[in-house]
Order: sequence, then C-alpha cells, then structure tokens
Amino acid sequence: MANFSKSNVPQFSVDVYQNEYLPDGGREVNAIVTVTSTGGGTVGGAVGASYAPGQGPSAGVVIMVDCSGSMDYPPTKMRNARDATAAAVDTLRDGTHFAVVGGTHVAKEVYPGGGRLAVADRTSREQAKQALRRLSAGGGTAIGTWLRLADRLLSSADVTIRHGILLTDGRNEHESPEDLRAALDSCAGRFTCDARGVGTDWEVKEVTGIASALLGTADIVADPTGLAADFTQMMETAMGKEVADVALRLWTPVGTTIKFVKQVAPTVEQLTDRRTEAGPRAGDYPTGSWGDESRDYHVCVEVPSAGLGQEMLAARVSLVVPQSDGSVQNLGAQGLIRAVWTDDMAASTSINPQVAHYTGQAELAQAIQQGLDLRKAGDMDGATAKLGRAVQLASASGNADTAKLLAKVVDVVDAATGTVRLKAKVAEADEMTLETRSTKTVRVKK
Repeated sequence: MANFSKSNVPQFSVDVYQNEYLPDGGREVNAIVTVTSTGGGTVGGAVGASYAPGQGPSAGVVIMVDCSGSMDYPPTKMRNARDATAAAVDTLRDGTHFAVVGGTHVAKEVYPGGGRLAVADRTSREQAKQALRRLSAGGGTAIGTWLRLADRLLSSADVTIRHGILLTDGRNEHESPEDLRAALDSCAGRFTCDARGVGTDWEVKEVTGIASALLGTADIVADPTGLAADFTQMMETAMGKEVADVALRLWTPVGTTIKFVKQVAPTVEQLTDRRTEAGPRAGDYPTGSWGDESRDYHVCVEVPSAGLGQEMLAARVSLVVPQSDGSVQNLGAQGLIRAVWTDDMAASTSINPQVAHYTGQAELAQAIQQGLDLRKAGDMDGATAKLGRAVQLASASGNADTAKLLAKVVDVVDAATGTVRLKAKVAEADEMTLETRSTKTVRVKK
C-alpha cells in the first residue's frame, strides 16, 4: 500500500454491459463490468524492461520451493525445480527485491538470508543461483509456514508490488487445514501469490485454494521438465504488474443490495464474501495487482420494486487503491449500472449477451468440479450428467481449451446435446489438469 506517482500508473477504464430493462415488479439487475488497464509502460516487464531509471514500480518477490522428501522421487524433480527457480531469478528486473524460501515442515531462507530481501542485479542473481545448488529434498510439508515466512520477508521492504510464487509436489500433511487457512487469512491482502502443483501427488483444492485466497493463478505442471518455462512466464507476468491492491468499489442507493460479485474472466473467482465496507452504502472488493490487462466481473444487484416507466441508478462502480496513510486514491474510472421498468416484454426478457455468456462460463466451471467430485465418489450417473452438461456449455461458448481437456475424461458422443460416456481409464494428470483449469474462461466473441 504505497503512494505512487502518475508517471508509472496505467490508465484504467470501466465498461458496463447489461440489459437495464426490468418487467413490472422486477428486482434483479445483472451487469458485466469490464475493467481495463493500459499504457503502464510494460506488458511483460522482464529484465531490461523499458523504464527510465527509478521509474518502474518497486516490487518484491519471494519464490517458495517445495523441498520435502517426495521431491526426490524421481530425483530429476528437484533438479527441475532448481532450474526453474534459477530461470525465474534470471527473469527478475534489476532493482526488484527478492528472496528464495525452501519449504518442508518448516520454512527456511535459502537466499539471501537474515530475514531480508536481496536487490536484483547481476551479482545477486548469480549468488542466488549458487545458493540454489545447495537445495536438497528431505522432510515434510507445511505450506502455511512457507507463506508466513514469505509475508515477513515481503513486509521488510518498502515496495509497491508484493508477490509470491509457490511450488509444491505433495499434500499439506504436516499441518492442519485450519493452520493453512489461518496462514492464508493472515496473508490475504498483504501479497498476491501464484501456486503450482508439479507431478500428480498434490491436492488440487489445496493449490487452487491458495491461489484463490491470495488473488493469484493456479496450474498444474504434470511434467517437471515444463517447470522452467512456466516459472519464467509467471515471473514475467509478475514483473509486468504496476499497481497493487486495486479494489472494485460499489456504491448502491438506499434499499439496494449487492447479491454477488464475481470475477468471470480470465477465470471465475468469487469475491462476494471479500467485501470490506467503505463508508455509507459502499463496499470494496479486492482484485489484486494489475499490469496491462483486462478482466470481467459479474455484478448482481437487487433493487427495490418500482412502477413502470421509472428508472434508477442501481450501482456505481469505481476503482480505488488504498494508500499508506489510510486514504484511498481513486483511479478515475467509473461505470453506472441502471434499472428501468418497462411493459415492453421483448425489452425486459432479453438477456444481455455478455451476461448470458459468463453465466454459462460460471456454470461450466461448477459442472466440471461437481462432475469430477461425483466421479471420485463413485456416482457414475451423476458424473456423466454433470460432465455432459460441461461439454455442452464448452461447445456452445467456444471454450475450445476446456473442451479438449473434457475430451480426455469423457468420450463425447454429441457435444451439442451434452451426450457423453465416461472413459473407463483416465490418466491422473488429465483429470487433475481439467480440475485445476476448470475456472479458466473464454471472453465473449465480439
């Protein structure tokens, strides 16, 4: 939560897509809010990014590498993790504060040590890579301790962007789920974190839960040889972030309530329960850090019933960033969600294409997760029905990536009707990939 100058802040814009017409007595207003930031100076932000000296956003990154005993099976896994971390270190922009943490049932500072962050330059990058050679596997897994150490390290530096990258290959067996949840609760809002599961012996809901709580991305790297490319891309994205702690602020008039707020692109992420009050009838929903990018949010508002011909402002959307002195900076972008009551049936029953598309994408994510859970529980009929519906939704919305992943778990008889058969044998990596990536969406075709 640092103050920043206008020179390195992207320009934000807000666009609202909705059908504002309601039938007589109608009370539910749905809108897709597209937030876009552009012109911040870099998209990838890797080493040598085009910033004037001292003008880039100050950033701190902690890489957390699983060093538990299972990382030695096969032995190449630990080597791939070391190589991937080295590749990520090479991608750090000069001047970025960074550290490497080795995670087992305890968290240890691998580099630089002493409870602090190093500052990236040619010398410190080389020292970090030398320190990585000493990493070896042994011990258990207690991810909450890794996150708490990362939080302490990141809070030791006066930086704008705070980010973690976490790699694990196993289940969090050496602390309780409550301990991990407490660690996530204490770290939420303090730094963002991307989480990766390598191999197939980890728990999808644990890894996706970490990324969700800390507003980062989650993915599977089934083959450890893919780690270096994935880590490099993650670090490039982190280096491209320029504004931290952006919140979607919703103001509503008297008698109006927010039913839900969820991010719907590039992934589905429920934000409703993360609201913090921001003065009379206003609430802030966290969106994390931004570079040059665009995201979509589905906002559902319940308005008081009104007579035909009346209209009202259902909600005002703005973007704010909390400052170190407790104030907020308004990013200057605003959108309005409206309600108009009409007896024109064609107008009031028409569903906005963006709203319809993302309602389907959210249902797609849910159908995949429910279908895989039912399959694990042995309810093959229920799993077939849910995964069939997922195939139908993926086909209708043009979500080709998800359709391909589904085709590795079910035999598709007819995509349009959602007629499928469960495959008798499914590779564990294919099932975990589908579950991990189930919340990834495609945007509305223009």
